[in-house]
Amino acid sequence: MKKDIFGKALLDYQAGNYTEDIKTYSSLAEEDVMPLPYLFRAFEEMPFLEQQALSLCKGTILDIGSGAGSHGLYLQNKGLQITCLDHSAGAITVCRARGVKETHLGDIFDVEGESFDTLLLLMNGIGIAGQLKNLDVFLNKLKSLLRPGGQILLDSSDIVYMYETDEDGGFWIPDNLDYYGEVQFQMEYKKEKSNYFNWLYLDYNTLQRAALYNDLSCELVSEGEHYDYLARLSFKK
Repeated sequence: MKKDIFGKALLDYQAGNYTEDIKTYSSLAEEDVMPLPYLFRAFEEMPFLEQQALSLCKGTILDIGSGAGSHGLYLQNKGLQITCLDHSAGAITVCRARGVKETHLGDIFDVEGESFDTLLLLMNGIGIAGQLKNLDVFLNKLKSLLRPGGQILLDSSDIVYMYETDEDGGFWIPDNLDYYGEVQFQMEYKKEKSNYFNWLYLDYNTLQRAALYNDLSCELVSEGEHYDYLARLSFKK
């Protein structure tokens, strides 16, 4: 996203210039809204799965796709060593302005020569993989950054519920999709639109199969109220 629509919106909110939210368009829905205050939420305002993930964090932590840094700030204030990573320059500027001490501007594949005890991918952070065909490469990159005994904490959703059902109760999924969790998104903020980008939602069974194929253990930590879940991946013992 070369235009950094996301970062511009975060910078405006941080500067007290909040006048509108981010609009999103996807291959599944015509229009939705991403409320900017929600991206700056405190721990008490976070969904249960996020709260649970943060309570499980340990050691040195990399928050992948950190956004405005709300998760990172909470962990930092708890005394943990946290690095916020985001490819949005605006998001990283906001993280620093809010007090995050360690930040990294770039893509996960830009991180080299470092290792962490916890890799954190919240707000469907696994979506960064983009498409199912990229998942093996993505998981192996995560493995390369993980210390022995470390963990990958991620939440995602099974979005099959968004598709129409047939008379037998099955879901009608178009034949042109490689995997029903592959979605294309576009952001709009103050009449400026980003390019479309790929985003991946993973049902738990697909995540578990991919983890096992890539020599990772996969644990279902908790399930939310609406097809969402929290999972923990780690090296096989």
